[in-house]
Amino acid sequence: MIDILLPAIWETLYMSLVSTFIAVVIGFFTAIILIMTQKDGLTPNIKLYRVLDVLINTLRSFPFIILMIVLFPVTKMIVGKSIGTTAAIVPLTIGAAPFIARLIESALKEVDAGVIEAAKSFGAGNFQIVFKIMFIEALPGIISAITLTLITVIGFSAMAGAVGGGGLGDVAIKFGYYRFQTDIMLYTVLILIVLVQFFQSLGDYLYKITKK
Repeated sequence: MIDILLPAIWETLYMSLVSTFIAVVIGFFTAIILIMTQKDGLTPNIKLYRVLDVLINTLRSFPFIILMIVLFPVTKMIVGKSIGTTAAIVPLTIGAAPFIARLIESALKEVDAGVIEAAKSFGAGNFQIVFKIMFIEALPGIISAITLTLITVIGFSAMAGAVGGGGLGDVAIKFGYYRFQTDIMLYTVLILIVLVQFFQSLGDYLYKITKK
């Protein structure tokens, strides 16, 4: 059983952490563009904002299992195959990036407008306002957004196992469902719960540190 579960845990962590990292990078810069180009942004551009807004909403409306199947050709083009642990990173990233982009956008919107106006009055440029003021002020909210995204991606990675993505979801289906090994199914669920609790606790700890 250990020989079955340990590789599955590693695959789940590999899929979840790598895809979350890439999604955070994409989502962060997308959120910055949204914040800057919105109606009251630093460099308003309504057309660009609406295009990104529609794209994000469209990608977020796809159930993950359907998104993964739809992206099989794209995944194969990028990684050379459409199933497997590495292949699952592509749909996981595309599914998580719009989600984290919207969360980070919301965190940045919470920054006090008075602080931004004060920075402008002191001659701060757009780059300085975004990265030295808005980012710092919104950091606790961004950490919470990343934590929520990672936990969501862990759940997505379990679903990826249903279509050959590997990880704990794959083990649960192959052994727990098809072979009626209830104990393995139970262990996979318990491990997923432990992973979620660990990352949630870590996120809460980092949130408290940055909030001080």
